Amino acid sequence: MQEHNVQETQERQEPEEVQVPLPKVGFVSLGCAKNQVNCEQMIWKTYEAGYEVALGAEGCDVAVVNTCGFLKEARDEAMGEIDKLVRQKQAGNLKKIIVTGCMAQWWHDQLAERCPEADGFVGVGSYQDIAKVIDEALEGQRPALFGDINAPVPETDRVVCTSDHWAWLRIAEGCDNRCAYCVIPFIRGKFRSRPEEAILQEAQDLVDAGMKELIVVAQDITRYGLDLYGQRTLAQLLPKLCAIEGVHWVRLHYLYPDEISDELIDVIANEPKIVKYLDIPIQHISDHVLKAMHRRGSGQEIRDLFRKLRQRIPGLVLRTSLIAGFPGETEEDFETLCEFLNEFRLERAGVFPYSPEPGSLAATYPDQVDEDVKRRRVELLTDLQMRIVDDYCANMVGKVIEVLCEGYDDETELYYGRSAADSPDIDGLVHFEGEEGGVRPGGFYRVKVTNFYDGELVGVRYDDDEEGAQ
Repeated sequence: MQEHNVQETQERQEPEEVQVPLPKVGFVSLGCAKNQVNCEQMIWKTYEAGYEVALGAEGCDVAVVNTCGFLKEARDEAMGEIDKLVRQKQAGNLKKIIVTGCMAQWWHDQLAERCPEADGFVGVGSYQDIAKVIDEALEGQRPALFGDINAPVPETDRVVCTSDHWAWLRIAEGCDNRCAYCVIPFIRGKFRSRPEEAILQEAQDLVDAGMKELIVVAQDITRYGLDLYGQRTLAQLLPKLCAIEGVHWVRLHYLYPDEISDELIDVIANEPKIVKYLDIPIQHISDHVLKAMHRRGSGQEIRDLFRKLRQRIPGLVLRTSLIAGFPGETEEDFETLCEFLNEFRLERAGVFPYSPEPGSLAATYPDQVDEDVKRRRVELLTDLQMRIVDDYCANMVGKVIEVLCEGYDDETELYYGRSAADSPDIDGLVHFEGEEGGVRPGGFYRVKVTNFYDGELVGVRYDDDEEGAQ
């Protein structure tokens, strides 16, 4: 699998002579990392078909919006983007609108009725057919392709759009963890691992394209290999990824707590390239709520795991996701969750109100929590977590950390980047002073933390001779 950036791919695809200009196709991607990878694959397939491609819809003939459908907020965002495109089309600035992704898959009938201006739909099992849908839409048809969501994951090239320095590395698709609040298995199908050789080849291609950080991602990376090889083989895959010359950081999203083996912990602890940052969504800690959620394991097992991880992986930063206001959650359950956060001081946590998703089991539960109660609980958890983050940042002052520089801010006159404790888009940045010309995006630098602000660290490059650059 070859990896490409937008500019070099456009140059590669540009014909020497163009008799008739082909329509220009703009892409808008919403949602999670897996969705982003799918969008990058669609961009490549569109290039491959000969179309000119852009990020964003402005100035384009065709707009492809890749939607998220996991939560109501995500669907509202998608509808807002589609409505903007509809207005552009009505004003004569856009010819066709194609809706793809999870919302197109799960909510197709409602979308087709709500958005008669949409000219085509592509489900999550048909990303590789995007060029065909664009062709048919331009011919005046209204195609809707929904391939088998349980089929093997197509090995499709992609145009990396996230960064010149880091990229998602998807190792599996779908999910088998039938949590009561979630419809992902119905949208993206059963869990399917990609073959190890395909993953390693893509990782090599990414590094050859200049990527320094690979973020291993799937709905549940700890299940990797079970369907293909009859056993969980993430612990065998990771050392092979780290052996690729040029990889500097390997980051792991998302690990299911009851599937983290001692062997996997040893690999994470002992492999220098694996950043000591683990995203382990637990959703709750109360046994009563976990059981209602259909989560495997107990609150005590989660506590024991986190203690073990802290003990065996020095300097570990833990991220999790928490749901407040799940049906049947009592004040006692909520207090238990707050006490857990206070005790374990997780450096990173996303807090979300429970959303009753149509089609999920939990949406049918009778003991739904009042919306005002949900909001109050989310606010309390968020305030608690902000205090924990401030304590973490205060403890980092005076320490020297490694930072991947991502750019320069003219307003603050500071460089900015991410440390091992910061995953793209969901965590903060590190802002630091550096000598002009001595710092470049994509380089790794040692930064001494001098302050923090609003959950983000501020510092100064520790050495002036670029000793910390990689």
